[in-house]
Amino acid sequence: MRSGLIAAAAAAAAAAALLAGSGADAQTAGMTQATRAATQADPYIWLEDKDGAKALAWVEAENRRTLARLEGDPRYAAFHREALAIASATDRIPMPGQLMGRIVNFWRDADHPQGLWRWTTAEDYAAATPQWRTLLDLDALSRAEGKKWVWKGAVCLSPEERLCLVALSEGGEDAITYREFDVAAGTFVAGGFVLPTSKQGATWIDRDTLLVSRDWGAGTMTVSSYPYVVKMVKRGAPLSTATEVFRGRPEDQLGTYATTFTDAKGHRAVVIERQSTFFGSQKSLWTPAVVKPLAIPARVRAAAMVDGRLVFETSEPWGTLPAGAVAALPLAALEGAEPQPEAVFVPTARQAVSGVDATRDHLIVDYTDNVRGRVAVLTPGAKGWTARTLALPDNAIFTVTGTSDANNRAFLVANAFLTPTTLAVFDAGSTAAPTPLKALPARFDAAGLVAEQFEATSTDGTKVPYFVVHRADAPRDGRTPTLMTAYGGFEVPMLPSYAATTGKLWLERGGAYVLANIRGGGEFGPAWHDAGRKTKRQVIYDDFAAVAKDLFARRLTSPAKLGIYGGSNGGLLMGVELNQHPDMWRAVTIQVPLLDMLRYERIAAGASWVDEYGSVSVPEERAFLERISPYHNLKRGVAYPETYIWTTTKDDRVGPQHARKFAARMKEYGLPYLFLEDTAGGHSGDADVAQAARLQALQMTYFAQRLMDE
Repeated sequence: MRSGLIAAAAAAAAAAALLAGSGADAQTAGMTQATRAATQADPYIWLEDKDGAKALAWVEAENRRTLARLEGDPRYAAFHREALAIASATDRIPMPGQLMGRIVNFWRDADHPQGLWRWTTAEDYAAATPQWRTLLDLDALSRAEGKKWVWKGAVCLSPEERLCLVALSEGGEDAITYREFDVAAGTFVAGGFVLPTSKQGATWIDRDTLLVSRDWGAGTMTVSSYPYVVKMVKRGAPLSTATEVFRGRPEDQLGTYATTFTDAKGHRAVVIERQSTFFGSQKSLWTPAVVKPLAIPARVRAAAMVDGRLVFETSEPWGTLPAGAVAALPLAALEGAEPQPEAVFVPTARQAVSGVDATRDHLIVDYTDNVRGRVAVLTPGAKGWTARTLALPDNAIFTVTGTSDANNRAFLVANAFLTPTTLAVFDAGSTAAPTPLKALPARFDAAGLVAEQFEATSTDGTKVPYFVVHRADAPRDGRTPTLMTAYGGFEVPMLPSYAATTGKLWLERGGAYVLANIRGGGEFGPAWHDAGRKTKRQVIYDDFAAVAKDLFARRLTSPAKLGIYGGSNGGLLMGVELNQHPDMWRAVTIQVPLLDMLRYERIAAGASWVDEYGSVSVPEERAFLERISPYHNLKRGVAYPETYIWTTTKDDRVGPQHARKFAARMKEYGLPYLFLEDTAGGHSGDADVAQAARLQALQMTYFAQRLMDE
């Protein structure tokens, strides 16, 4: 999901018709009186006490059972060894950023499992083995302070300044601590800014001033646990003396945050966004004298600044521009009554913007065209914007990284299913082709493997693309062990990448892998996402099932050999698919999931996602949530496949409560399941390289048991 997770509700009759016509069977057609009674008297509310002794004792007992089964499998040791070798390898590409004219990187390996923040010169970075200078050693810091610090990034005063706010999380949760760091000296600043643990955000105004959103005390956090009060913090002054500059509302779905945009010519804009819904915000321009509201649509987001123009991504129409475009406004026009945006990049129906990055003189847009990567360089001028498209291969996804407004240098990451990731560098102001710089060594044997793109037809006739990676000579007899995944929410696209661990642990052993580009995601822009929001979500679940049925029709695999997995919103997807189509999967892994959709608004940051899922406070939305809620639609006596559910105690975004309750309900009903809750890792489950490798090895052991054993 995004850092924190404007639609009219459909009528109840329309929601029912949508379900009836979109493949939802009798299992999800409605809630019985008995089910409603069970909802009102939930027997597993006690498992929502995240850190309670009784709940943790239950977790410990479940963990023992699961680990005995999975770690006791003779394949687990090899899976773990291979996954750990990949995660901790020292010949990975150190992905670059730019700071003070140097290349900066965050790095983790076997000797530094929590990581090093480090830098080197641009010239040395191009060498095969750069000589890095360590700025901050998180393993050493954790040992010295008796905490498990997890890197969450840094907010720097400017690309040319030495002062940064380093964000650290204890155990991987979303709540962070900010500490001021001097990169030139390689030390924390004595007496510098320290913002204690909170879900929070901060931006620099000048060397001695911050605008900060955080927990300032009672009544300053939204119902979904995000800050909505922005205050000015001065160097050397206690937080208790911070001056309020803006206030959102406690019912806002997300929080209120300030962001500073600058360009190479010294232009500057401090934008405060009050995120009243997950996808929409009210924007204001902050100056020392006033905070002025801006007449910019709610689902338009500021992304960058170049040549005195603030650049935006649109998820709804703006003026004559469609949703999904990139637009710009000169700063002089920003405060106008009805500012008219300049068109920078307008995608076609099958294109979607993936990223927007600014250099000193140019804007770089990486986008997809039918889920294939493209990159355009846009240059502002007196008569508008000129564009050129980089000449790139047609079989990869491209991501721009490491840009700075101090120069026109940019780095280009190329990803494909079977080709190891590569890194190139290019000058956005030059027509020269990108220069290859670094390449990841092959992590698995791809000989004989192919990656193909197909389309499935969903229940409403929509064509849903998907990718299959498999052996070219695999017989079309439906017996290939296959893993399939998707996400389907929050306008987040699932794009091809070099999945080294999946390749080594699964593809090398004869398995196949499927990536489904279902609705709800961002593969084709905002419209692809909006097609599955709130009471329209059944199309997401139908799309996923349609891809599986297309696989069966092509004889690439069969229900007896198909395993599915997904995390967070993808975990909800897995729970729904388990309920709606239990006969289509042999194995289901549900990772850090939402599953109790009638109480999700009361768990962790759940209230922030009403813009995506709907709310139980709206009758027609509640009716739909009842129909799809995995926790409430499990049935006794149904032949469900054994399900592996895993989560982490430190997840303060979705929370472990959903996974716990779902497993407990499966146990009550006598249904086959495995449950694992790791103590660290937050929502991502990767507090360090060892944890990530262990979780991958456990999951692959489960899939091997279910799909590769006769």
